[in-house]
Amino acid sequence: MSGNGKSSSTPIIANLDRIKERLFSAVLSDVMDRMGHMSQAMSVKVRPLDSALVMVGRARTGFYSDVFEVIEGENPYETEITFVDDLGPGEIAVIGCGASGRIAPWGDLLSTASRARGAIGCVTDGMVRDTRNIIESKFPVFHGGIGPLDSRGRGKMTSTDTAIECGGVLVRSGDIVFGDADGVVVIPRQIEDEVLRLAFDKVDGEDNTKAELLKGTPLAVVFEKYGIL
Repeated sequence: MSGNGKSSSTPIIANLDRIKERLFSAVLSDVMDRMGHMSQAMSVKVRPLDSALVMVGRARTGFYSDVFEVIEGENPYETEITFVDDLGPGEIAVIGCGASGRIAPWGDLLSTASRARGAIGCVTDGMVRDTRNIIESKFPVFHGGIGPLDSRGRGKMTSTDTAIECGGVLVRSGDIVFGDADGVVVIPRQIEDEVLRLAFDKVDGEDNTKAELLKGTPLAVVFEKYGIL
């Protein structure tokens, strides 16, 4: 869906707590690699503001285009205000900013407004500002850099709920977004059930592998037994 309306179907993930407790970005990336989806991890430049937080929810996408002037009488924030006000429970704002690195589209006030609507995080390949307040609020934000630059006169949100690229990954509203200390991965909606099933199986196998390694079993023997590394 394009424009400023809400994505047509973004149900809250049923096993959200279990996903946050048991899974992590590396295992999800490994599973999707083996399924042939090898471009689902965002750029290494997209980092957590607070690496202690784990974030998982459904994407709501917005995209910023470069601008190079301030137009008198125009509200340059109109679309992003509508976008944030439309966020709902279990959703994550995913904001693509291209490669310019000219703006910080996300800050404390947008985090506060999003949290009040039940949203559970933000990912952007642009910059973030007001970082001290965001960290204190425990609202998960993943970003492409830290800087003070406002979007006014530099960038403008030009589309919402459309397919975008963020951190080098194609993202659509409704996709599952998972972020932790290692980075951000995106699970396309159409493969999420299989990805999650295989990821839980892999984590169980990794637990068995680690238990044997802790006993002193040689790595080669453990890998031969479980095939997990």
